[in-house]
Amino acid sequence: MSLIPRHAAFTLIELILAIGVAALVLLTANLVLYTALHLRDDTTQMVDAATPVDTAASFLKRDLACCVTPTNGTSKVLSGGFRAGNGLQSAGESDPVQIEMFTTTGSLSDSQPWGEIQRVSYELKTPVTPNAVGRDLYRSVARNLLTFNSPQVDDQFMLGGVQSITFSCYDGAQWQDSWDTTSVTAVNTNLPTAVKVQIQMAGNALAQPIELVVPLDAMTRSNMVFTTTGG
Repeated sequence: MSLIPRHAAFTLIELILAIGVAALVLLTANLVLYTALHLRDDTTQMVDAATPVDTAASFLKRDLACCVTPTNGTSKVLSGGFRAGNGLQSAGESDPVQIEMFTTTGSLSDSQPWGEIQRVSYELKTPVTPNAVGRDLYRSVARNLLTFNSPQVDDQFMLGGVQSITFSCYDGAQWQDSWDTTSVTAVNTNLPTAVKVQIQMAGNALAQPIELVVPLDAMTRSNMVFTTTGG
């Protein structure tokens, strides 16, 4: 009598267990992939949101650090005053500005007849996009400082969704909300020792404002007459 050979095979229970283990592995891999993609999207959104803020802060730091010492009297050729506060009007600007300064951040080129000193102001404007949250922060630059007419101002968009921006000036003892070296009765005739900038973003009233402090290193004006003696 011949025996029928028996071939090795998987039982139904083994197949069910194998399918279950494969499904569990696929589910775990899908969960890890979904978490990684979600983390990537969140990181991308955070980087995209932080980039305009970093750019605006870099421009503010550079402009403030390169401020020119205010000129004496009414002669303001190539160098004017330093003003900060609310409701300031700047020549060539329709909207009030929060700060106006003369700074040596102008780019030099052979095709433009401008020096490195330029007038820079920062102000908030109404957004062009309808239903936009907050206001837009602009950096306005005037290069032709020798014109007798209203200077041409170039507006540069810095940051959107801004609720408010404030500048505080340090006089060496305390912070002041306003500073104006152009007034006839100006108490502060020199640059402040430091300037503090606070930017409050719109949409979240509980969020802490973006704050930066920039020291101003400039030679102050003095009425002292320096004499030299020989011998």
